[in-house]
Order: sequence, then C-alpha cells, then structure tokens
Amino acid sequence: MAFNPAVMKAVETLGYRVTIGDVASQAGLDVKVAERDLLVLASEAGGHMQVAESGEIAYLFAQNFRDVLRNKSFQLRVQEWWNRIWKILFYLIRISFGIVLIGSIILMAIAIIILMIAINSSRGDDNDSGGDFGDGGGIFMPNFWIGPDWYWIFLPDYGDRHPANRHRKRDNEMSFLESIYSFIFGDGNPNADLEERRWQTIATVIRNNGGAIVAEQIVPYLDELGDRTKQEFEDYMLPVLSRFNGRPEVSPEGQIVYHFPELQVMAQQSRPQAVGAYLKEALWRFSQASSGQITLAAGLGGVYIVLAIVLGSLLRGGLAAQIGGLVGFVGGIYGFLLAYGIGFLAIPLIRYFWIQWRNQKIESRNDQRMIRAQTLNQMSETVQQKLAFAQQFATETLVSEDDLAYTTETDLTTQELLNADKVDAEWQKRLEQSSGSSSP
Repeated sequence: MAFNPAVMKAVETLGYRVTIGDVASQAGLDVKVAERDLLVLASEAGGHMQVAESGEIAYLFAQNFRDVLRNKSFQLRVQEWWNRIWKILFYLIRISFGIVLIGSIILMAIAIIILMIAINSSRGDDNDSGGDFGDGGGIFMPNFWIGPDWYWIFLPDYGDRHPANRHRKRDNEMSFLESIYSFIFGDGNPNADLEERRWQTIATVIRNNGGAIVAEQIVPYLDELGDRTKQEFEDYMLPVLSRFNGRPEVSPEGQIVYHFPELQVMAQQSRPQAVGAYLKEALWRFSQASSGQITLAAGLGGVYIVLAIVLGSLLRGGLAAQIGGLVGFVGGIYGFLLAYGIGFLAIPLIRYFWIQWRNQKIESRNDQRMIRAQTLNQMSETVQQKLAFAQQFATETLVSEDDLAYTTETDLTTQELLNADKVDAEWQKRLEQSSGSSSP
C-alpha cells in the first residue's frame, strides 16, 4: 500500500497530533485527499482517533510511526531503498559528463601526439636531414606551458590566488565534475514545488483569517484569472473551494465571501504564520556552479573543439587505420567525439537564450501578482465591507485533549468510567457553587 509522503511529513511537522484541516493546510492538499490518506495512514501506522465533545476529530500518531510502516510495508522499504540508490546513481550520472569530457580530451591529445610522431617519422625517412622539425617538415605546436601559471585555471577558485583563500570552499559549492553537468544541463526547475507552495500559502492565508476570506486575499497567489466575466463572478475561486471544501456566503449587499469549515478545525493552538504578500516564482539560473567553474567548463569545451578539429585533419588519409591500436580506436569513435564537443557548447548556448525568454515570462507573472497585492493593501470600501462580513464566519475550533468524548487509545469501558467521573466532578463543582451562593 502506498502512503502519501506529504501527509507523513505534515504529521511529523505538526507534532504527531493533527486534524484533517491541519494536514490539508500544511501540505496544501485537497481536503478529501488529506482525509482519505490520513485515514489510511492512521489505520496502517496504528494511529488513534480522538473525538472532542463538539464532534471534531483529531488523529494521534506515535513518533516512530515510520518504523511501524516500514516493518509492515515491503513497498515502503523498497521505496526508501531505491531513494538512497537513486541519489548515488544520479551523482554518478552528473559526474560522468565531466569524466567523459576530460577523458576525451586526454584521449584526443594522446592520439594527436601519436599521429604527429608518425607523420614526422614518415617524413623524416624521406628527408636526409633526419626529420629536423625546424625546416618546416613538422607540424608546429605552440608551447602552452610557457607563460602564466596555467595550473591554477584547473581549480574551482582559480580567480582567488591568495594561499589563505585557495583551499576555502563554500558548503554549497559543487565539485568540478558536477559543475560540468550543471554547465550543460543546469540544475533543474527552481519552481518545481510551485503548486505545492501555492496551495500551502493559500491554506495558510485562510487559516490566518479564521477560515473565512474574500477573493481579493487569494488573487495574489493565483495565475490566470480569466476574462472580465470570470473575474466579475470570481470563477477563479472555484478550484480553491473544491480543494479545501469551502462554500460561498452572500452578504445582504450581494457581496461574496468564502467560508472553509474544515480549515477551522485544528489539533493545537497556533499563531498566525507569516506569508509573502504574493506568490513569487524564482528566476531560472543558468547554473549554480561558481563563475570560475563555468569559465573553466566553457574553456575546456573550447579546447575540446580545437582538439577535435586538429584530430579530424590528422585522421584524413587513412593513417589511423595503418597505425591501429589507440589511434585506430579514436578514429573509430571520432564521430561521437565531435558530436559530444558540439553538443557540449551548443546545448548551454541554446539553454541560455531559453532561460532569458523563460525569465521574462516569470517576471511578468510576478509583476501581475504584485499589482494585485498592492491593490489589496489599498483596501477599497468594497473590500472593507466584504472583510467585515467575512468576520462573521471566522472562528477556530480546537480539538483539545482536555475535552475528548472518545479516543481509540483506551477501551470503551475505561472511557465510560472516566466520563462518569468527569460528570460527577462537574456536578459536585456545581453543587458547591450553588450551596455557596445560597448561604447567608
């Protein structure tokens, strides 16, 4: 049986005692989904139901409920095992691109050297001077090792040469091999959790306002509101109502507010949580690697292309097949080497322009949400009237452990005895108060 990880995380975050509204708010889940998955989790993890005298229900879990599930569920054990394996596999995939790049550069360089020696040797056999490279019979190779200290270019912090800072590394700095993957493909969607953040924020706004809100309080967290007709009738609120089991309430003036009874029930008293004025999408970054690592990766890509071009010119004429061995192998995979080098520089270039276009769209959506938030802050008279009407429905219901009518933690007979004692104590207290008030 599959368990919802968002529900399990919400239970842990909220202290192992939750209501359906708590989970729906914390995880940003549909109320019906939160209720279903919470019941499944409580059933399989040995959770307990606590029913308040008001009829509201809270669910209590042991702090080791994950261990209980792990012992009972083979699928959960396999999933956790696979998550650990996948982290290792993905790390190996990331560094493999850097390994292929450096390995290919070394391979092509060795092949070029062997080919140059073979070419010069063959020319030397036909030249009485014994292959003197100075007379123009050889291929000129500039000495790249004379001049600046090129060694430092191959360090991530080559721009900072001070010995005290050379070995300093930020905690979040990736290795050079990882930076190669980041340079080519980036580091993923920075807004992968956008929908989760959206619904969590909306649920928090509803709870901060006692479970009753107006549409103007939600629009800074939505995207498209539709045409003017949909905005006039607030059709964009339908997904919010459906997700959190809310219902509209109409004021005598015909204004609409929205009431969410499920989100008004909580297991623990909590303070209003801070939320952003509007939902802000993060801009895409070309790479999270340092500027030095990006420069080095691009530089190695340029070196790779130069070596591939030189190697291609030397491979003409079938000399590689005559030499065989390593040179023959390199000649056989030359097409792959050239394609890898072209892709190594072409993919980041295409991705750079795509990111610029994508970020323009994100900035436009952020600006629209910010304008809606500013409009809300101006508090027009209509919005003030709606907020005042919404306060009639704002309330909080706390399922306290002090006023439970029933709990599955103890058997029914024990609870009946406890309830009887509780009733007797209340009657005794009332009798004492009444006798005290009637005495002269």
